Amino acid sequence: MTENKKLKEWVKEMANMCRPERIVWIEGSEEEKIRLEKEAFLTGELIQLNQEKLPGCVYHRTAVNDVARTEHLTFICTKKQEDAGPTNNWMSPKDAYSKAKEIFSGSMKGRTMYVVPFSMGPIGSEFSKVGVELTDSIYVVLNMRIMTRIGKSVLEPLGKDGKFTECLHSKAELDINKRLILHFPQDNAIWSVGSGYGGNVLLGKKCLSLRIASYLARDEGWLAEHMLIMGIEEPDGHIEYIAAAFPSACGKTNLAMLVLPQGLKKKGYKIWTVGDDIAWMRIDTDGSLWAINPETGFFGVAPGTNSHTNPNAMKTIQRNSIYTNVLLKKDGTVWWEDGDEEAPKEGIDWRGLPWKSGMLDENGKPIPGAHPNSRFTAPISQCPTASFRLEQHHGVPISAIIFGGRRAHLAPLVYESFSWQHGVYVGATMASERTAAQFGLQGEVRRDPMAMLPFCGYNMADYFRHWLQMGSKMIKPPKIFHVNWFRTNERGKFIWPGFSENLRVLEWILERCNNKVEAEKTPIGYIPYAKDIDLTGLELPKGALERLLVIDKKQWLQELEEQKDFFKIFSDNLPCEIIEEWQALKKRFANLKTLNAS
Repeated sequence: MTENKKLKEWVKEMANMCRPERIVWIEGSEEEKIRLEKEAFLTGELIQLNQEKLPGCVYHRTAVNDVARTEHLTFICTKKQEDAGPTNNWMSPKDAYSKAKEIFSGSMKGRTMYVVPFSMGPIGSEFSKVGVELTDSIYVVLNMRIMTRIGKSVLEPLGKDGKFTECLHSKAELDINKRLILHFPQDNAIWSVGSGYGGNVLLGKKCLSLRIASYLARDEGWLAEHMLIMGIEEPDGHIEYIAAAFPSACGKTNLAMLVLPQGLKKKGYKIWTVGDDIAWMRIDTDGSLWAINPETGFFGVAPGTNSHTNPNAMKTIQRNSIYTNVLLKKDGTVWWEDGDEEAPKEGIDWRGLPWKSGMLDENGKPIPGAHPNSRFTAPISQCPTASFRLEQHHGVPISAIIFGGRRAHLAPLVYESFSWQHGVYVGATMASERTAAQFGLQGEVRRDPMAMLPFCGYNMADYFRHWLQMGSKMIKPPKIFHVNWFRTNERGKFIWPGFSENLRVLEWILERCNNKVEAEKTPIGYIPYAKDIDLTGLELPKGALERLLVIDKKQWLQELEEQKDFFKIFSDNLPCEIIEEWQALKKRFANLKTLNAS
């Protein structure tokens, strides 16, 4: 299938190590997909769902010890530890290859090695990168088919000597004690062994599109970011695009597929979803920032997804989708907690065990039918708001970059940074508070710069430096904002309704980008005048919007001290510009006489 000498030699070398019974090159046809599904149905790797109610959909269970990304077993493998930085797990390439080879050796005996050529980004675009994943999992092949562009069409532009990322995966024994997810940025390679969970084994996703790509982006002068991309079209046909980064549990996918709130429908906006997870951004010849989504699908969390939180996602996943670790119902359909339907009386849970509604564990807690991190994989082309520019090699122009987090009291609903440099500082200090559903102490503040803490493939201090340098190269950099949908009142209830209503905040952001409204200058940045947020059709309690924009000096001074503690992990490598912005913010609060808050 290929004339690429290096690729053929690499496949042969890996096969000699893994010793599969046969090697199959994936070419990407519909007939091939059907053949692979039938094979997986026979082995039990997949279960065919009710084809009348969920046409083209299949079901998969992972091992019970393999249900999420295993961060403590995920490593950046560079020659020097300082190149990986203090926020990554590090292992020397020599040790990493040695340990992994022991596990990979003979791991595919009696199995098929599938060779999956894939393109992250439109095939042939200057944005795009080619990878080849070797795997012994049909589940991986079928997921990669949804999430990336695969097969013959990828190999053709690769040619005889084109570069590609070497991606090796084997389920091996699915033993957590023999599980490693290894990234070799200096070798442009990824090895994953001992896992079958998507986040660890779909090597085009976080592994290539963020950890390896961020390293390549620094060297090549672009940005690989954990960001959604969405467009907002005005009635005259003009579309403005934004990129936005949020930590987990902050509604990134919901925002990417936003549905217009009833009160703003008369304005005639249209929403275009370019992507919900990854943005690769380059500076164009006009000096502005353009972006693509390198993926072609959604790998979303099922629990909590319903027709209120994300109606477009619910429409997207009704066909040609893969469901993982949800509850299997007696009629061959699926169910998850906080979805659209009432809990069924009984079914088979994510572990493969009989389940009944109301079942309790030994501690008296409900036994979930679906795992809290159960997933759906679905083509983005099926999304009602899918952008018509998904395959455009050039991407889309970015007007605004938005950072956000879950802060009950600190951050206002929205504010704008003073400059690109100040915006990088805002992103670098991004944080979110743990919810009751997350591991750890509820309310604990977790720093997650640019939502990239688990995904940056090199030293994060150098990552901040790269962001600063990118700004200096742009003639018209996007404006940078911070949002917080999660401020609460004295009873712990959210003040802002969120979901569709977030369009009202995005509208103000774009008006600021186009200099259509003024804003109030505060120590942390520019905040809206309450009159400039369109609340048509939205009934908020009296004074609620003003409370959402309050800035508490005492809380912010405490925040500055916590930021200072976080920065200490980077020691002397932290860019001086970040320190300057921290000092400037502290000085602005020190000089503060009056404010719209305490």
